[in-house]
Order: sequence, then C-alpha cells, then structure tokens
Amino acid sequence: MRGTPLPHKAFFNSKTQKTIIYVFLILITLAVYAPVRQFDFVNFDDHAYVTENKHIQSGLSFKNLLWAFSTREKENVEIWSPMIWISFMIDFELFGLHPGGYHLTNVVWHLLATLLLFALFCRMTGCLWRSAFVAAFFALHPLHVESVAWVSERKDVLSAFFWMLTLYLYVYYTEKPALKRYLPVVFSFVCGLMSKPMVVTLPLVMILLDVWPLKRLNFDREGLLLQLKEKLPLLTLSAVFTAVTLYAQYRPAGRDLQFPLASRAANAFVSLVTYLQKTLWPTHLAAFYPFPDHIPALKAVAAVALIFLITASAAAAAKRLPFLFVGWFWFLICISPVAGVVPIGDFAMADRFHYLPSIGLSVILAWGLPAIIKNDTLAKKFLLAAAGLFLLAMGIVSYQQTTVWKNSLALAEHTLNATRNNFMAHNGLGVALMREEKIQEAVAHFNQAIALAPHKSRFYSNRGIAHHQLGNHQSALEDFNRAISIDPRNESAYNNRGCLYNDLGQHQKAVDDLSAAIRLKPDYVEAYLNRAKAHDRLGRYQQAVDDYNRAMILNNNFLPEN
Repeated sequence: MRGTPLPHKAFFNSKTQKTIIYVFLILITLAVYAPVRQFDFVNFDDHAYVTENKHIQSGLSFKNLLWAFSTREKENVEIWSPMIWISFMIDFELFGLHPGGYHLTNVVWHLLATLLLFALFCRMTGCLWRSAFVAAFFALHPLHVESVAWVSERKDVLSAFFWMLTLYLYVYYTEKPALKRYLPVVFSFVCGLMSKPMVVTLPLVMILLDVWPLKRLNFDREGLLLQLKEKLPLLTLSAVFTAVTLYAQYRPAGRDLQFPLASRAANAFVSLVTYLQKTLWPTHLAAFYPFPDHIPALKAVAAVALIFLITASAAAAAKRLPFLFVGWFWFLICISPVAGVVPIGDFAMADRFHYLPSIGLSVILAWGLPAIIKNDTLAKKFLLAAAGLFLLAMGIVSYQQTTVWKNSLALAEHTLNATRNNFMAHNGLGVALMREEKIQEAVAHFNQAIALAPHKSRFYSNRGIAHHQLGNHQSALEDFNRAISIDPRNESAYNNRGCLYNDLGQHQKAVDDLSAAIRLKPDYVEAYLNRAKAHDRLGRYQQAVDDYNRAMILNNNFLPEN
C-alpha cells in the first residue's frame, strides 16, 4: 500500500507537476552551487587525490586503470575506491588541472543523485510533493555542502548517485522479480561500493524499504527466507568490501593517535545528537571537528538516553507509523560505519557523514509532520508554507557555506572561527600562508598545530620546511628528525631532510635520506632529482645520471605531453 498524498487542487496533471519539480530541483541546485566553478583546490586532501597525484595527471590508460583497482594510497586516502580514481582521470582528460571543472563535476553528480532520489520516492510512495521535499532537502541542506564543494569528496556524490540508482533498480525489480532485473541491481551496488565503502549498509536499507513503503516484508518463515535469499548476494558483497576497507585502512602502529573505546563510544552518541541538532539548525559548520579531550559524563549519558528513547519510540511506532521507523533506522544504519566506534580518524564527526543518512531524517519530516496535523486543509496550508520557508533558509545558508570552500586560506580561517583548538585548521592555514610566502605567520600556526597535536608527523615536517625557507637550519633539522621519529614511514620528511642536508653540504647524509624516501615511495620523482644533485656534488656522475634518467622515465610515465 503506497502513501497517500495530501489533497490538493490539481492545476496541472501529475506528469506536468513532475516535470515542474524536476526543473525546480535542477534550478535550485545549480543556483546554490554556481559559485564553485570559480573555486580552487584546497590543501585538505586535494593534493593526494588530484594536484600531486601523477597517476591522475596522466589521464585514462590501461596502466592507470590497473593502478586504480590495485592501489592502497597513503596519507588520508587509505581506502579502496577505484571508481573515484577513474572519475578523476576522466576529469583530467577534460579539464587538465583547472579546478572549476572538478567542482562542476561534483555538482553534476550531486544533482543526478537528487533527481534520482525524487524519482525513487515518487515511484515507491506515489506522494509527489513529499518526495519533492525529500529531494530538495537532500539538494539544499548546508551539511551537504562539504560533500559537493570539496573536490576530494567526489566519493560522496558518486556513491550517492549509485546509491539512488541501485534503490531505483531494486524497486523496479520488486515490481516484477526476475533475474534480468536483479542483475542490474547487483552491478549498480558494486559500482557504489567501489565509490565509497559506506555503501555497505545499502542492503539493510532495502530491507527497511520492504517494511515501508513497499510493504513486501512478511515476518513469517516463508517471508524471512525470501528476504534472506534475495539479500544474501548483496550482504555477501557488503561483507567482502567491509573486509577490504578494514585492510586498506590499516595503519602501522605510531602513525596516528588512537582513542580509548569508551571515549569513542561516548563521542559516537554525542555526535549523533549533534547531527540531529545541526539538521534543524546548521550553524558552526567546519571541515574538521577535533576529537574532544574530555566528554562530560552527564552529556554522554544524556546523549545515550536520547538516542535510545528515539529508537525505542520509532520501534514501538513501527506498525502504526512505519515511516518513522524506516526514517529513523535509515539514519542510524547509514551513519553507523562512520559513527566513530571503529577508529576512522582523530575527528569527532564530519558534515559529509550526514549526506546519505540525512535522507532518513527528511522522510520523518515529510511523512511524520502531516501525520501529526489531522486537519487536511490546515496541514496543506501550514506545511506547504513551513516547508517552503525551511528549504529557502537551507538554500541561503548553503549558498553562503559554499564560499568557505573557495580556497585553502578561506577554508582554514573559517574552520578556526567555527571550532576551538583545531590543529588541522592551524596546519592547513600554515600551508596556505607558506604558499603566499608569509613564512613567519605560517610558523606561528604550525606552532599552534603542534602544541595541540604533538603526535602529528607531518606538522613537524611542514614547520621544518618553513624553518628551512627562513634559513633556520638547526630548527628545520630538529623538526625533520622529530617527524621521522614519530612516523618512520613519512617519505616526505626524509625527502625534506635530504634537501636540507644538500644545502648544508652534507651530501652523503642527503643521499641516505633520499634513498630512504625512494624505498618508501619508489615513484618519488622529487627524491630522485634531489638525490641526483647530491650524487653530482659527491662526484658520482654516473649515479647522478641514473637518478636523472629515472626521474625522467617516471615523468614520462605519469605526465602528459604539453
């Protein structure tokens, strides 16, 4: 049984109304995200994904496709997501390194996901305007700006497209179950998994949709066996991709700070409440929320109590108000992989984690509020006005939020203003200031970053570069030494220290460090060039030529011809 739309006077037929809504969704999405075409890359991961990734910068090739399916990239890109690498290779073929093209590609994927979401809920429920609200909420919410305006979050918008496509194909399959309809579901699901591991929860969401609005889940033995048979291939794929992701995200000891299980659990519940609060009142949004040093016990207990109360209420209302049950558990299930109980980083939460889970919350708003107001005429007038004002406010805030992502400097400054004790923002601002040759100011921010997070190897390496540029060689050497002691696999720190040794005339030490960098990263072009200089100054001309040749071969392998 499908949902019943609110009564309204049909000035246009259903097909025309759908067309108007599609056009409206396209226009409002493009209006909110129009500024991104002029934005730059940012120093939050964009270097690892695009600007310093030589595989991406050589475009599509058989060799690079093999790399995309086999790589386990370093730094903050420790996931197996070949669809993302392929997507960026295509972008490079189209736009080179012009950032506007990459940003617009993100917008296009976000828009396609929005339109598919509207089509999905229309097909499932028959409720045109409630489905339009769900899609517009997804398109316009300020917490989703990070996923769209940040080039590195291509994985969010691409996985969202395949998420919606998989569900749409699944609904098509349920209307007339057959293998030829099931196989496209599996294929689309695999594409989603290869875009972002968070998609592993999708089979569970399918089961929720079987509860409502599809109403095809029977809790007798026959019905449960059917669900098991139908979902088992998808659940098996989820299990496999979960294992691959856990392996890809494995970090050698000492590479990052880990938090006790009790702290992570407390933060998970507090973060869930924060997501709910920011859903309705999206303020102080930031690219990075530092993990709290301390969470008051009362705050943690209150968060746990609230989440369990909502969960119990949704479960109790499953028969009478199934959309509340489905919406709430959609949110919980989708956000569970990134809630933080399993270590995923030293941040408390992230706006991008709200992207797909928020659809469940919008379902609660779209179907729950009309259920509260019994008078259909009043519901129509009040809810239409309220929904319009809410979406307008979200669109305005999102438009303003997009400007935060225009460049590294603006992003870091905003993040510092929106949060406290944000070591990542201090480091990002330091890097941005170095590029503007404001070295002393950069050192000041690196100092603050290190004071807040003394376990971060790259912060010392970055400060060492700044000291080197200022001619403070001893301070630079101390920073590089510290960076390497924290993370002996930090190849850039070895390269930077090798450059310093070259400048100090200690060429054999330079060779040793640069050789270590090359062992850790065999395609490290800069390290080969720097080692060639060291060999040359030591009179080892053949070894210098060999290193120069190796650097040229790597450049020819990776870089396109001009």
